[in-house]
Amino acid sequence: MDEHFYSRLNQYRSLWVLVFFDLPTDTKKDRKIASGFRKKLLDDGFSMFQFSIYMRFCASRENADVHIKRIKKNLPPKGKVGIMTITDKQFGMMEMFYGNKVAEKETPSQQLELF
Repeated sequence: MDEHFYSRLNQYRSLWVLVFFDLPTDTKKDRKIASGFRKKLLDDGFSMFQFSIYMRFCASRENADVHIKRIKKNLPPKGKVGIMTITDKQFGMMEMFYGNKVAEKETPSQQLELF
């Protein structure tokens, strides 16, 4: 098969895991829990997309499942957390704006994958 075929296949096989959350920050304890949840996401290779949205590139479904399992293990006791996976192809079709201006497409940071 040609290189173009494998490139297209990869765009559908590789995934982005997005984590959306709305956590309480009313008390000092709540803020500490919310901050700890964010830190665990960062320690697991996630990047902040927006304040309460973090994302991580995964080369395969199996790799994404490992990170999703870690998120579920670290869920805070209160608040809302959503986890969504989309293909790299879908992620690449996202339109970004800063105010009413189209944002330049940023190249996502590369993740080191050890097999």
